[in-house]
Amino acid sequence: MVTEYPHYLTSLQDSVRRFWDKKALNDVGGESYSFGEMAVRIEKLSLFMEAAGIRPKDDKVAISAHNCARWGMVFLAINTYGAVAVPILFDFTPDSVCNLVDHSESVGLYTTAAKWAKMDIKAMPRLRFAVNIEKWELLFAADEKVQKAFDGMEAAYAAKYPKGFGPGDLNYATDNMDELAIINYTSGSTGNPKGVMLSRRNMSAMIDYCNRWMPIKPDFNMVTMLPMAHMYGMMIEFMYQVCNGCSMYWLGKTPTPAVLLKAYADYKPHLLVTVPLVMEKIYKSKIKPVVEKPAVKVLTAIPGVRQIIFKKIKDGLYNAFGGNVASFIMGGAPLNPQVEKWFRAIKFPYTVGYGMTEACPLLAYRPWQEYVQGSCGRAIDIVEIRIDSEDPGHVAGEIQARGQSVCLGYYKNEEASAGAFTEDGWLRTGDLGTMDADGNVFIRGRSKSMILSANGQNIYPEEVEAMVNNQPGVAESVVVDRDGKLVALVYPDQNNLPEGDEALAELSEAIRKGANKVLPLYSQLAKVELQAKPFEKTPKMSIKRFLYS
Repeated sequence: MVTEYPHYLTSLQDSVRRFWDKKALNDVGGESYSFGEMAVRIEKLSLFMEAAGIRPKDDKVAISAHNCARWGMVFLAINTYGAVAVPILFDFTPDSVCNLVDHSESVGLYTTAAKWAKMDIKAMPRLRFAVNIEKWELLFAADEKVQKAFDGMEAAYAAKYPKGFGPGDLNYATDNMDELAIINYTSGSTGNPKGVMLSRRNMSAMIDYCNRWMPIKPDFNMVTMLPMAHMYGMMIEFMYQVCNGCSMYWLGKTPTPAVLLKAYADYKPHLLVTVPLVMEKIYKSKIKPVVEKPAVKVLTAIPGVRQIIFKKIKDGLYNAFGGNVASFIMGGAPLNPQVEKWFRAIKFPYTVGYGMTEACPLLAYRPWQEYVQGSCGRAIDIVEIRIDSEDPGHVAGEIQARGQSVCLGYYKNEEASAGAFTEDGWLRTGDLGTMDADGNVFIRGRSKSMILSANGQNIYPEEVEAMVNNQPGVAESVVVDRDGKLVALVYPDQNNLPEGDEALAELSEAIRKGANKVLPLYSQLAKVELQAKPFEKTPKMSIKRFLYS
């Protein structure tokens, strides 16, 4: 296991100095900042926090705003200043944001005016300031000191740097490797929030791993889609990129397919981080209709012709994403086996990784050239993974991990922290999996969602759902246990939805029978229930299973 690596702020500082005039943070159709302009804004915000009395190492500052270049600068300002950043998903309700600002003991908040207008200042008694990220304006000041600090920010900057701020003025502290850097909340719960505590060591180890296993060049672009308050978005789409001189393009709110495809065509990203659900939808809309045509089935039976057809399908997909993507990385859930079969057939450069917020965020990964079908890669070299099973190769057990990127625990939640680790210090992921002789990890499902059949057989609903989702007319599904029987809740494909109760009943039965043909006897479906609305999802596009069990 690798235990030595440079501080990520050393990489950031070198990157900013080297690419001072190069585009760094960009909003698609909006603002654009060079690395130098980014550094200047970081310094101004740092001067404001210093004058306002914000204490490095101790004080927490929250961010709850949409993806944008200013979000990136605010996060880096908090981080380089030495305070603890508390990124909060913008999709959380105003009450939830208030709750998490209070729970984290944040003294500052960067948000939008619209969000702030719906928040209750009384619910955040420690808050000393709130800033509108969209206009760099003060929304709230607890006292005159804060007001003066903000009003005098530009004057303080001019006084400190009368000749301007240049590459030589950068001096980010790196003697803080084991200090707390981020508190990242996994939900907006008002009960007992779980704020994952991540150190600068966690961040440094992860960025160094990415540098060694996902090498990138400064002339690469990154189109960011994942929420910046989500660790995959923050670390893989943002921090890793900015520490290597890449130009980032933020799409802001969830884009329409047309806007997204135009962004890919315009900026030609080198890397695409997404979730299996998105790629499965692409398969259903772009690949499946082609390969299931009778004429194509005949032609693909001819070896030479098959290669030509598969290459054309692959090139079409590849070009839709800008034609410059070196690797498509998926995570958050296993990839549907049928979809994966076709991606392998057309030699699509994809891989599936595995991780969680508590691991900042990766635990397992392998480049697409070495990726083993059905797996989620091997343990990355800054962590160790074990399966809590007497026979890890054949009998699923909890996936457990320890290493350089594993979190410190949960903020102000000793009970959750104690429950998150085994007695010998391994992180309990809550996921079930197996591991082959080469160390490839295969996820079976969540330990909380596993269903125990009447005959004692373990049933992993994710595996059943993969078979259901392969059936014609299915967009997505959730399999639940109803009085000892398996029921599939199905949201049908709206593009091919039949009309009339009788036709819908026939569709339900066709889905049930089709899935049961490929399912083992112990996991046969007793019923399929069609849903009128898409399933509610988390920010990383995982279905909120608990709402339907």
